[in-house]
Amino acid sequence: MPIDLKQLSARLGLSATTVSRALNGYDDVSAKTRERVERMARELGYQPNRTARRLARGQADAVGLVYPLDAGDLGDPRFLEVIEGLSDRLEAAQMDLLLASAREHSELRTYERLVSGGRVDGVIVARTRVQDPRIDYLLQAGMPFVAYGRTARSDGFAWFDFDNEAGMVLAVQQLLAAGHTRIGYLHAPLELSFALQRYSGFQRAMQMAGVPVDPAQVVAGGLSRRTGYAAAQALLAVHPRPTALIADNNLCGVGAVRCLLDGGIAIGREVSAIVYDGVPDDTLLVGRRIAAIGQPTAYGAGETLAEMLLTLVQGGTLAEPRRLLQPVFEPGDSIGPPAG
Repeated sequence: MPIDLKQLSARLGLSATTVSRALNGYDDVSAKTRERVERMARELGYQPNRTARRLARGQADAVGLVYPLDAGDLGDPRFLEVIEGLSDRLEAAQMDLLLASAREHSELRTYERLVSGGRVDGVIVARTRVQDPRIDYLLQAGMPFVAYGRTARSDGFAWFDFDNEAGMVLAVQQLLAAGHTRIGYLHAPLELSFALQRYSGFQRAMQMAGVPVDPAQVVAGGLSRRTGYAAAQALLAVHPRPTALIADNNLCGVGAVRCLLDGGIAIGREVSAIVYDGVPDDTLLVGRRIAAIGQPTAYGAGETLAEMLLTLVQGGTLAEPRRLLQPVFEPGDSIGPPAG
């Protein structure tokens, strides 16, 4: 049975104040005493009173993450893997992850309530925008935060991201190497940083190869299976039809792949396909391996975001406040030479 602070103090022969300060990492307690207290707490299964701990430290012991209700994030397995990594690392630090939902038009007000109400000690900003008022607000408010993605300004705040432009260059190069020049492109809203970066990579790779981009073959595919399906239908109606397509996000990509299958189109023979972030395992596309640009690992990204934010919340300085990782190409059976 877990013991309380009073019982732990009695077993150690120390005052409750000394034990409390040792457990909370105050530097006026010697390292030897702190180690002894922490060891005894683990052995006896001591569980701190979270409410009292928050009041004593003047902290919420929580990190906030606001997600837009209409963005489809909760249907995205990659996003949920990031949440899992975040949660596990924060739990190890005895902190909670507070998920708040908001429509895009009221999202900033949700941030303001979390911050001004003292409900969080720090914030993860997900799905950054090219021009992002959330980051401007957090900088002004002095709230510790880490952005999961860059903005048009990439300095002055901590962020973790993958090189989206380089990833899309990889995707285009794979299709060009297979002989494709009529490449359709389905994209998320371009006010989102990742979408604009990936679109820039698409344009750059086509330009480097001397292949013109047909505006009719660039279609807004949104961030859902439904919009991806409709976008793929529009793309397939273009004449001449693209011999390959790229979806810049996995939610749109699932819809696009489903559209090809429903249309009786042989993927990899009649139309090749690459989905950025890959097609999730739970889509029931039995026996298919859709080529992808992968961002390993989503769980590790969550852990890293949490680690960075914890450092800032504790008043520390990040040795590497801006981290850019490289994506990789993941082969599949969805790429072949152009038909005909």
